[in-house]
Amino acid sequence: MADAEPRPAAAIGEVGRDDADDDEREDWPEGLVAVGGELDPDTLVRAYRSGVFPWSSDPAVTWWSPDPRAIFDLETFQPHRSVRKAIRRNDWRFTTDLDFEGVMRACAAPTPDRPSTWISEEFISSYVELSRRGLAHSVEVWQGREMVGGLYGVTMGGFFRGESMFNRRTDASKAAVAFLVEHLRARGFTLLDAQVPNPHLTTLGAISIPRLDYLTRLRAALARDVQF
Repeated sequence: MADAEPRPAAAIGEVGRDDADDDEREDWPEGLVAVGGELDPDTLVRAYRSGVFPWSSDPAVTWWSPDPRAIFDLETFQPHRSVRKAIRRNDWRFTTDLDFEGVMRACAAPTPDRPSTWISEEFISSYVELSRRGLAHSVEVWQGREMVGGLYGVTMGGFFRGESMFNRRTDASKAAVAFLVEHLRARGFTLLDAQVPNPHLTTLGAISIPRLDYLTRLRAALARDVQF
């Protein structure tokens, strides 16, 4: 699946199973391209290289390629002044890949505003395996010995696909994004994917671009020989 063009559900068998007939597909939300299949690491790699990502697995895995896409522009992104102040005030320090599974489980943990998430044990198992293969990475934010925020995502070439983030202190997840952007810039990455545009991502500094623009950037990023 080297080609990054989006595919209709009926043609994406290598990513997910297409059990829907034409009438059912007409009711699918914009961006849903397939339903079903396995959430195994090899399938995930093929999906990401095609601009497709999984989102939920209950009762079946759903696969998405939305239009527009949210990204953090690595050339223009600047963290808000309040985030820089929070980092200095709290003496936060940052690590990468120190506790990948711990970050995933923190992202999956229920909160008062979010009683459940799409990050199931199946997701955790598959992405932990991707991290073992060097294809998934985490950022941890520490205050003393406590992990107060973080994020994780998938990398291929110069592409980083942010999956989820969490914070246990105000602005800790924003600080994780700011650190990630600087980390990716320093290593020659060119695309930081944030999935689906929403108001929260906008407050973090994400922008929206058309899917075709995203896929053009994805192809160029995948061709880069860089390491996280």
